[in-house]
Amino acid sequence: MAEFFQKRGKRHDDDMLGSAVNFLLANARLVLGVGGAAVLGIATLAVKRLIDRAASSQDEDDAKADATSLEDSWKELSLLKATPRPQPRPSLAAPSQPVLLPVPSLFAPEGPAGADPQSSPQLASPGLLCLTFQEKLLAFERDHVSIPVSHVALAKQLAGDIALELQAYLRSKFSELPFGVLVPGGPLYDGLQAGAADDVRLLVPLVLEPGLWSLVPGMDTVARDPRCWAVRRTQLEFCPRGSSPWDRFLVGGYLSSRVLLELFRKVLAASINWPVIGSLLGCLIWPSVASEELLLEVQHERLELTVAVLLAITGTSAEDRLLVAWPLEGPAGNLWLQDLYPAEAARLRALDGCEVGTRRRLLLLLCRVCRGHPALRQLSRGHLTQVVLRLGEEEADWAEEALGERFLQAVELLICSLERASLPCHFNPGVNLFAGLCQEEIDSLGYVLYLGLQAPEGLL
Repeated sequence: MAEFFQKRGKRHDDDMLGSAVNFLLANARLVLGVGGAAVLGIATLAVKRLIDRAASSQDEDDAKADATSLEDSWKELSLLKATPRPQPRPSLAAPSQPVLLPVPSLFAPEGPAGADPQSSPQLASPGLLCLTFQEKLLAFERDHVSIPVSHVALAKQLAGDIALELQAYLRSKFSELPFGVLVPGGPLYDGLQAGAADDVRLLVPLVLEPGLWSLVPGMDTVARDPRCWAVRRTQLEFCPRGSSPWDRFLVGGYLSSRVLLELFRKVLAASINWPVIGSLLGCLIWPSVASEELLLEVQHERLELTVAVLLAITGTSAEDRLLVAWPLEGPAGNLWLQDLYPAEAARLRALDGCEVGTRRRLLLLLCRVCRGHPALRQLSRGHLTQVVLRLGEEEADWAEEALGERFLQAVELLICSLERASLPCHFNPGVNLFAGLCQEEIDSLGYVLYLGLQAPEGLL
């Protein structure tokens, strides 16, 4: 009899505990929501199981009762998890956020049996939203390559004003040195500006006396550099040293580009009052001291601009080569680098002719892609121009519809050139434009371009 009352009291306690759990979970749904009630239910059931195991006897009847109670508890927990959570209604105060279409629930009541299943709204097929690589390339050109006409006009105006100010300073400070007219130029003036990152070329021509100077190929000098030329002083027996104002820059009988670069670097950095000139032009101007080139940084409220000052020698031979003073290393430090940009731009214009200018558009796309990719920035405009010139003479179809195909061909040609570690210059085949790259740089460029050839959209 005592055992009977003991079991009865135990069952009474279990009923009271179960009622308390049910009451707690029911009120938790109202206060904490479904998610909070589920967590609270798991914790409560775990405590209940511990209490049951500690107080339960080892007989068969108690084990069956525990199993039945545990089964009922997990059924209740499963109902808590299966209860659908209410979806938040989209806020009317944020119209810019996309509104998601409601997904039909598995527990939603079914419609009439005769309803048409196609009458429900259907999402657009992903295949209809896919664009071809040609369309993506044109969109990239529109968004990242094209420059507003107003920005082009403003950049030209600022470059022209800076050229006039620098011209006036040179005439007043170095009146004995015959400089030509400073004329800005470059990709911005030839329609080859890829974005806003290309420099404006400001040529400072040196007027040399005819008959007193001659050009010597770089391969005939100690430097043995096919890219460069030496400017040698001649007629010393008739016009001794000192007869020309440029004789002060001679090193070993040759006009030194290095000495002239050092002079102009000091002039641009310390002698010219750029803050005053910038205030007159409505912008900020300062020389770049971190670069070995002669660069002027220009900051306007509407754009930023870099002006590259290039000391140039022209008209010294019948071929009218353009030689510029460039910071070269080693034995070639006093030589003059042959600038091929004017010849490259003229050749592109001649190849395009009366067409839509696809070759030049391809060059702009390649320049913008390589400049925007951190691993491809070592590919300069000179490298990419040689690739476009080669394709421009080999391929016949240069319609706008073939732009995407020509882009992929250019990437493939770059990969082949990197495999050989050789990119011959179009105007001087003896010059390898990849000679300045080490093997690790070549491998890195080739790897990124190979991945881009497999998935070209990743380059855009």
